Parts: sequence; C-alpha cells; structure tokens
Amino acid sequence: MIGSASPSEPGRENGQRSALKDGHNLAYQAAWRKDHTTAASILGHALTRAQNPAARCLLQLRLARTLAAQHDRKAVLRALGAAEKHLGDAGTDRPAWCSWVSEADLAVDSGQALLDLGDTGRAHQLITEGEQLLPAARDKTRGVFLTYQAASHLDQKEPAPAAAAATQALLLARRIGALRCTSLVEALLPRFQPYRSTPGVPDLIHLAAA
Repeated sequence: MIGSASPSEPGRENGQRSALKDGHNLAYQAAWRKDHTTAASILGHALTRAQNPAARCLLQLRLARTLAAQHDRKAVLRALGAAEKHLGDAGTDRPAWCSWVSEADLAVDSGQALLDLGDTGRAHQLITEGEQLLPAARDKTRGVFLTYQAASHLDQKEPAPAAAAATQALLLARRIGALRCTSLVEALLPRFQPYRSTPGVPDLIHLAAA
C-alpha cells in the first residue's frame, strides 16, 4: 500500500535515535576533555541526521558550547539561534535521551557560551534566569547550573554571590551524590583565593576541605 511503513522502518528509526544519542554522549565527553575539535565534528555529523526538533535543539546547544570554547563568535550565535528555533518547534514527541531539554537549558547553555566569549553581563543574566526556570526534579542539573552562576559572578568580580552559589552547589552535590558538580566547584576554588576575607568565601573553602 502506498504510504504504508515497511516492517524495517521502526527498527531503522530506533537505530538512528540510538546513534544520535551515542553521538551526543561522545561529543559531550570530548568537550569535557576539552577536545573541542572532535566534539564539533561529532556534533556536525549528528546534525546532518537529526530530524526531531528537540534533538536538534540539544545538539545545537552542545555545538554552541564547544564553538564558544574555540572563540568562534559568529558560529556560536548561529548555533544558539538555531537551538532557540528548534526548541520553539519541539512538541511532546521527543526521543527519551533529549526529552528533558527546556527553556532552562537554552538559557543556561546560551549564557555559558556567552560567558566563554567574554559577554559576562548577558551571560550572568541568562544563567540566573535558567536556574530559576529549572524544575525541582532536576537537582543534579541545578547543581551544575549553580556552578556556572558562581563562575559568572567571579567573572564580574562579585565574590560574595559567587561564594553563595558555589556553596549551594556543593551542598546540593553532596546531598545527592553528584560527583561532576563537586568537581566543578572544586575547579573554581583557586579563583576564590584572592577573596579570602570576603563574607562567605572562608565558609566555602572550609566546606570544600571538610
């Protein structure tokens, strides 16, 4: 019958979704290792195959982050614009691996990309907005967002709110066992050393050492 699906089509679709998920995860791991060239290559290939708007949104956000680490402003802004459009087009029919992507993720990842480009004022605004939009059920992500918020405060030479955000992130990370979030806070600690007399900073350093 014209238009009917062959028995193999569901299998092909599931295989494609699995491949995209694997590609996303590999790119994420490459970016975490600061191998941004590899991450960008993987993401670019995945985007040639992704059809679902939510999947394309998440892939474009990851691409923007890795391009920002390479200081390619024009490409970053293009990727962020595409991510915003795809999120607007995304409905409820989403692959499980990207079903959670939301306005909160768009705001925070956009802010983090802009932070890497040196646009600290707008970056801080977006990161703060994203953290506030995040639902309570995503505490692990909230912890990561709080470390981004702390970093953006430090970039603006605001150590007291930076320490407050980092302390909140560390307490949350320890409560839920989020090792990545703990590592992100620990990576920020050297940046607090010049502000050891600032309220909140000694408490953060003491908490991190405990």
